[in-house]
Amino acid sequence: MTALKIYNTLSREKQTFVPMQAGKVRMYVCGMTVYDYCHLGHARVMVVFDMVQRWLRASGLDVTYVRNITDIDDKIIKRAVENGEPISQLTQRFINAMDEDAAALGVQKPDHEPRATQYVPQMLGLIEKLERHGLAYKATDGDVNYSVRDFPHYGKLSGKSLDDLRAGERVELNTGKRDPLDFVLWKAAKESEPDEVKWESPWGKGRPGWHIECSAMSSELLGEQFDIHGGGEDLQFPHHENEIAQSEGAHRHTFVNYWMHNGFIRVDNEKMSKSLGNFFTIRDVLKKYDPEVVRFFILRAHYRSPLNYSDVHLDDARHALTRLYTALKAIEPDEQPLDWNEPHAVRFAEAMNDDFNTPIAIAVLFDLANEVNKTRSAALARQLKSLAGVIALLQRAPQEFLHAGPADESGLDEAAILAQIDARTAAKKAKDFAAADRIRAELLANGIVLEDKPGGVTEWRRA
Repeated sequence: MTALKIYNTLSREKQTFVPMQAGKVRMYVCGMTVYDYCHLGHARVMVVFDMVQRWLRASGLDVTYVRNITDIDDKIIKRAVENGEPISQLTQRFINAMDEDAAALGVQKPDHEPRATQYVPQMLGLIEKLERHGLAYKATDGDVNYSVRDFPHYGKLSGKSLDDLRAGERVELNTGKRDPLDFVLWKAAKESEPDEVKWESPWGKGRPGWHIECSAMSSELLGEQFDIHGGGEDLQFPHHENEIAQSEGAHRHTFVNYWMHNGFIRVDNEKMSKSLGNFFTIRDVLKKYDPEVVRFFILRAHYRSPLNYSDVHLDDARHALTRLYTALKAIEPDEQPLDWNEPHAVRFAEAMNDDFNTPIAIAVLFDLANEVNKTRSAALARQLKSLAGVIALLQRAPQEFLHAGPADESGLDEAAILAQIDARTAAKKAKDFAAADRIRAELLANGIVLEDKPGGVTEWRRA
């Protein structure tokens, strides 16, 4: 099998992956801020890095996968105050919803899922260390800030000079900062904020800034230096840049060896965002599309590429996945284990080892499906199902997928479809072929395809 190569954002090139400890991988991915339902951008992060950890494990590596939860944040506080509910109640509700969405998309739970509020002592320890190293200072407004210009390597991840950089979207400019680029490590408590978000610290009551949580949690769970850090492209600056500054400033050595960033979700070639009104929650999308279709849609694109969302693209993904399931419906896979030496499996592994190139890997699945349709080989059907299973696709009974989907606007659930099939069968027996043809046409107009099989059996699937 070829060696795994990963595009490292830090070096801006593909590099052969060499774990710090042979046979073991430590990976941290920035998770969700839980004040609302997860959107498609969150879905992409969850599915992409689920695919990454699955492939690492399939390659025989022992993986420790950490994905954090931000459960303290300005937006969380604002939403809880607006709702008149405790912050912990708000965050738990949306954590539960996130877990439901992730499970629907076939995303496995990480090995560790730390919540920021559980690691405040570790954050305080890190800030104290930064203060001792001359990289943190208490401002006149009571906040503790990071002194960006005192960290000589700031900007190495984003590739920008200090003079080019601007404070990020979550950085509040205020008169207490020595430099506009400085970012907050510890926020002084405000009288208007609930007591639930006020912790004691050497600098007075307050709460952690956003960036410090990931530095503290990753070092606590994975060590001061680890293999892979991932997240969405939007986190490259300022969040990940600031993580490097904090962690390397405190520990005085390399923080992460390989940085991975997935591309944006776009809608009509514009970045998906609430401000543009082109924002879709996972729950909204799953009302219309099967979760496996959404997972397939995400994995069909390379993780670093922009992913353009539209009903047309989701419909195309559904039709493509239907082709794969149809091949498995015709031929029952045998019970043998996956053969990694079989030519299709070799090509699949080569694609996945080339920076997790899922579009090529999925193209191999279609080649296999074509071979299954031609040869009727149970061994190739097994290869198809097993290879797809490595990235959590094609694991349902084919009929279950082919019948899956919400009832259409005409109310055609499974019972209604079967009733129409029975009516068509009766019409054919009565030699009323016009009525039988009309029923078939009506079902097809509603996205239901009928397939007449030998012995008078009629099967159906959604188009």
